[in-house]
Amino acid sequence: MMRNMKLAAVASFAVVASSGCATKGYVNRSVNTAAEQERMARIAGDSSSARDIAGVRTDVATLRTNLESLRSDLTALRTEFGARITAMEDQVKFDMPVHFGFDDAMVRDQDHAALERFAKVAQKYYPGAKITVEGFADPAGTPRYNLQLSKRRADAVRDYLVQQGLNDGLLASIGYGESRQVRPGAAKDAPGAELNRRVVFVVEASDVGSVTAMAAQNP
Repeated sequence: MMRNMKLAAVASFAVVASSGCATKGYVNRSVNTAAEQERMARIAGDSSSARDIAGVRTDVATLRTNLESLRSDLTALRTEFGARITAMEDQVKFDMPVHFGFDDAMVRDQDHAALERFAKVAQKYYPGAKITVEGFADPAGTPRYNLQLSKRRADAVRDYLVQQGLNDGLLASIGYGESRQVRPGAAKDAPGAELNRRVVFVVEASDVGSVTAMAAQNP
């Protein structure tokens, strides 16, 4: 009887000890699994951050390259054609050396190169932007007639830009007559009168002004 009781006690202790070992092993496995999951999550997070940083560096490099390219083309417009470029927040104004004969609205052959270069710059750097061609006249004639003449000049230049591949739906034209004269009072064959018979391009879109201003800055 006593022997059987001892055997039962030993058996009970063995069961309890075995159960304790099993519980301890389960806890250890659970801790190890959680630690491994945390380590894998940290590695994944580090990899994601590294990809994000690499992406930002690529974007910055691309932006720098684009700005250098735009700076080069804007410089060419200034030096080769004498263009005056003014950048504002949401628009860029190109005062191009495109002029007209007295009482004439035809695009001159000598202005084709400047217009073609502008069209290439607009296509490359301002796709999707609205471009308005503003026409002007010298003060000879009546204000009403000059307003009509300046509109015909703007229309002629607009049509030429469409021929160069610019989007017809994004091009507008407007005439301002004899307003905003470059040489006040100069008309017909007077010195500087040709400067009053001109067109100006206004490119309008979000951030085009700020991007162009960045490109216009010294490297």
